[in-house]
Amino acid sequence: MKAIKRSTLAVLVNAALFSTVASTSFTSHAEEQEAKSNKLEVIQVTARKRVENAQEVPVSVSALQGDGLDAYSSAGMDIRFMNAKIPSLSVESSFGRTFPRFYVRGLGNTDFDLNASQPVSLVVDEIVQENPILKGFPVFDIERIEVLRGPQGTLFGRNTPAGLVKFDSVKPSQEFDAYSAVSYGSKGSIDFEGAVGTGLTDRLSTRVSLLVQDRPDYIDVKAPGFEKEDSLGGYNEKAMRVQFLYEGDDFTGLLNYHKRDLDGRPIAFRANLIEKGSNNINPKYDNDVVYHDAASRSTQQVDTQGLSLKLEWDLKEHTVTSITGWESAEIYSRADVDGGYGAAFIGFQGPGVIPFPSETADAIPEHDQYTQELRLSSNFSGDMNYQVGVFLYEEDLVIESFSFDTLSWDANANNYGLQNGYAVQDQSTSAWALFGSFDYTVSDDLKVTAGIRYSNDEKEFYAKRTKSPVGAADFLEGSANPDDSHVSWDLSATYKYTDDINLFARIANGFRAPSVQGRILFGDEVTVAKSETTNSIEAGIKSDVLDGQGRVNATVFYYQMNDQQLTAVGGGANFNRLINADKTTGYGIELDSEWVLTDELNATFNLSYNKTELSDKDLAVQVCAQCTVTNKVENGLAVLDGNSLPHAPEWIANATLRYTKELEGGDFFVYSDVSYRSEIDFFLYEAVEFKGEALFEAGVRAGYQWLAGDNEYEASVFVRNLFDEQVVIGGVDFNNNTGMLNEERYIGAEFKVRFF
Repeated sequence: MKAIKRSTLAVLVNAALFSTVASTSFTSHAEEQEAKSNKLEVIQVTARKRVENAQEVPVSVSALQGDGLDAYSSAGMDIRFMNAKIPSLSVESSFGRTFPRFYVRGLGNTDFDLNASQPVSLVVDEIVQENPILKGFPVFDIERIEVLRGPQGTLFGRNTPAGLVKFDSVKPSQEFDAYSAVSYGSKGSIDFEGAVGTGLTDRLSTRVSLLVQDRPDYIDVKAPGFEKEDSLGGYNEKAMRVQFLYEGDDFTGLLNYHKRDLDGRPIAFRANLIEKGSNNINPKYDNDVVYHDAASRSTQQVDTQGLSLKLEWDLKEHTVTSITGWESAEIYSRADVDGGYGAAFIGFQGPGVIPFPSETADAIPEHDQYTQELRLSSNFSGDMNYQVGVFLYEEDLVIESFSFDTLSWDANANNYGLQNGYAVQDQSTSAWALFGSFDYTVSDDLKVTAGIRYSNDEKEFYAKRTKSPVGAADFLEGSANPDDSHVSWDLSATYKYTDDINLFARIANGFRAPSVQGRILFGDEVTVAKSETTNSIEAGIKSDVLDGQGRVNATVFYYQMNDQQLTAVGGGANFNRLINADKTTGYGIELDSEWVLTDELNATFNLSYNKTELSDKDLAVQVCAQCTVTNKVENGLAVLDGNSLPHAPEWIANATLRYTKELEGGDFFVYSDVSYRSEIDFFLYEAVEFKGEALFEAGVRAGYQWLAGDNEYEASVFVRNLFDEQVVIGGVDFNNNTGMLNEERYIGAEFKVRFF
């Protein structure tokens, strides 16, 4: 079904008036009663590594928590549920439930190589998740998600020139607290999560959190000769987190161990899904059917784990914080990338034209990341406070890339799909930084902050190919050893205009360290992108209105990025190359609002507009094999000057409404939400077929919540993608007009119990 055709304004008006769910969160019956005071709760964030009121922080920040977070992440959703749920944030993936790619204010990275860096950093429980596979850890038992927009280089370091996504899990406490939730939904999906926390001694407490998600395969294969029911689409996801918290008189220590195990299928590639000459979905498309000849070998197996230790000493006027982290990731993902069967040169092919078969796999057999931060923070009662620290980062990474000839018999495996290509990458990264942030209270109304960070980054990279799948030399070696150092900085001010209105302004500089693209399975070149730097300026207002019943925050911003790192993905040569754009500019607005409409009704409405533009007259890339390019093409290359960035929607909007009614000793509730993102380009060049249509999605959750004894119970039904709107969200451009789709409608029911 095509996306609803309506104007942006119509979508936003309908979202504001008729949609529903509550990001304003109240997570227990007792909290529901407190909400009747008609006041919005204070949202605490740690955007500056201190617990602060979000309304007083001179950063454009949004937070998801409580029931809003629960509603968005229900139905077995992976981290991609965040797409278009926060202003200026979009999320996509060509790997399915892993390897999410984040875009903030239009800045991101479309590269699908397992060595790809991103300008949006992900920090989970204060540990940076650098490798893209680490970024896909499931969302469960989370206290809060924060999205910090704009460069965050001073406190969070390199690779944050666009912003930061920050996850904080629920921490242990002395009080007993537990919950268990199970849901059943479309396609036989089962979703279980639970947690239990309690004090073990007067000073030691623990919390154990668990997630299990399971969906059987449901996509049938109907390629002639390869027919099989229920072959793709399924997954079994297990994750856990164990924490121990020690609280002394002037010392705390938090140990966190977490692990993920995913055994599933990759996202379904669909050959010629997009009709040539348009971006319409082929009318023959069936969501539960594919025509793969390599479906039996498609698999995605992910294993990640990590351990962190946070130690904190309270020295009265100072706090010393040490955060040590280790993360490790392993993956093997194999897919039928051409999305069809056969090939043109053997006269047996479909659906549509399949110029050549493409079956590939990528793997990380070895990976280790070590981080150490040591920070000194002042706790003065006077006008001046500061944070200073040192940060160390080490990563060792091995990546394997495989190609298979789908049409050739593999005697060892007793199946088709003989391996015909292999390459390996080996990279070591060492980085360190010194940083400081200084706060000064000029007057009762004016506060200023200045920050500076020196970062140094070095990489040692080696790649080797021992078998070429395209007739090139089988043996090929390549290496690169880029390094760079940079000084990032920021300066911000907050002015208390009234007791309920804060004005803020911020200028900031950030950078992304040099990147290497050495996936030489199909190409012969190791490419290096030099450091990119960003200068950003923004100003905004944060206001509480209607005597605490409303909250309206707005930001305007402008940035210029020099030497932006871009990936020329695919093209007719099926090879990724790193390039630098001379200059990229962006500007826009962001609006966050929350409202207590009545004792029973709460609402939110959020909006962003982002305009991005590449400025480089000499920048040109290879184009697709079968599509209609609308850029100027010279010597077979599309000229990118003036283009907007890929996966950078101009408009993002979402709205929620939450209705609660006391009924028979409990609460009946209805949450619903809508989200909208405008059209996007999938690649650096512009093409008719690879321009993704606007995406409009809605969700509803309704149920009943009641207390019985010391426990709280909740039974609910829910639906995601209410109108079953499906659009193409990504493409493969080197072979045919292959595409991927967003999730179809999902209906489910959940039962949840909280123990106190």
